[in-house]
Amino acid sequence: MEHFAGLDVSVKDTNVCIVDDTGRLVREVKVASEPEALLPVLTNPAYHFKRIGLEAGPLSQWLFSALAEAGLPVICVETRHMRAVLKAQINKTDRNDARGIAQMMRAGLYRPVHVKTLRSQKLRMLLTHRKLLQSKAIAVENDLRATLRNFGLKVGMVGTVKFEARIRELVENLSDLAVLVEPLLVVRRVLHEQIGVLHRRLLAVVRDDEVCRRLMTVPGVGPVVALTYRATVDVPARFKNSKAVGAVFGLTPSRYQSGESDRTGGISRCGDEMMRMMLYEAAHSMLVRSTKWSWLKAWAMKIARQRGLKKAIVALARRLAVIMHRIWIDGSEFRWTREVVAA
Repeated sequence: MEHFAGLDVSVKDTNVCIVDDTGRLVREVKVASEPEALLPVLTNPAYHFKRIGLEAGPLSQWLFSALAEAGLPVICVETRHMRAVLKAQINKTDRNDARGIAQMMRAGLYRPVHVKTLRSQKLRMLLTHRKLLQSKAIAVENDLRATLRNFGLKVGMVGTVKFEARIRELVENLSDLAVLVEPLLVVRRVLHEQIGVLHRRLLAVVRDDEVCRRLMTVPGVGPVVALTYRATVDVPARFKNSKAVGAVFGLTPSRYQSGESDRTGGISRCGDEMMRMMLYEAAHSMLVRSTKWSWLKAWAMKIARQRGLKKAIVALARRLAVIMHRIWIDGSEFRWTREVVAA
């Protein structure tokens, strides 16, 4: 007899539900959200698991890795898909959610999510921390601009390097304001120092990564975009073909079809938001900033003339995702013309 398990994971505890292949409840238990607490339950020789499901979440990567290393058939389920199935329950409880997940595993009603390798998780951590510090530094600068404007002190157009000198110039003869802005200037200075530390680390990683160097041959793709793509895709073979990458990143149109209605909407915006933003920025850079011509830019400019710049950038972002995946798979580099160079 085969068994199926559902794990409803929270920060402290995990509700475990085990059912057999007929859907009969075999066991329910609540344990700590630790591999050491889950493994004794799931490795019990009395159970022959075919599938063990848990929802994608903050602890899912850690628990998934530990259970997979123990040889258990664990599956990480896409959050929106799981929520759509479980919302049919009248009473929303952790115990009922675990039961619902177990039944999903038994019936095969799930959409698996790729769990990134440890290296990709670390690269993603580097990228998110760098982005977080950048956002905080911008927030501090905007707050200084806004509060000083209340006193008629206008910072104006000034670059990152000269920003602090400009602030000190404005409050030079206002000692009471100088005391108030000094803590923010210190925080801003430290933030930029640490952003530099993380950025140098990012560049070192890209420099030593052969895949990132090849991805950077694509126009508009710099170190940050290349490393973000590297960390997000993780294992290129998990996509059945390169065209599937655009849909996974939410860059393909959504569709609603029912009866006589058949509407095509904007892009779905599902998947990884950071990667989608990076691809959009790379496409924007190629179309607006780059002066070097290529067949890809010519293709996007044709769309821009027919359907507008914004749609052209989105279409180019989607095609960049496809091209970068093909470059990764083939071990090739970007070709600026469509002509095949003879060997």
